[in-house]
Amino acid sequence: MTQQILKLKELKLITRLSGGSIYRKARQGTFPSPIKLGERSSGWLTSEVDQWLEERIAASRNGEA
Repeated sequence: MTQQILKLKELKLITRLSGGSIYRKARQGTFPSPIKLGERSSGWLTSEVDQWLEERIAASRNGEA
């Protein structure tokens, strides 16, 4: 199984969250943590972001915030 990695620019388009919100949520443990790819480069696993999105959709459908 091949893991795909999203860079911040792609992640912002998918989630519609700002970069600051993404990093803040990751620090709070409410969003997948980034993977360090290099000294000044990070990315997020597509599978973890997809799971987060599915959880947000389910919570929304159940009347949770």
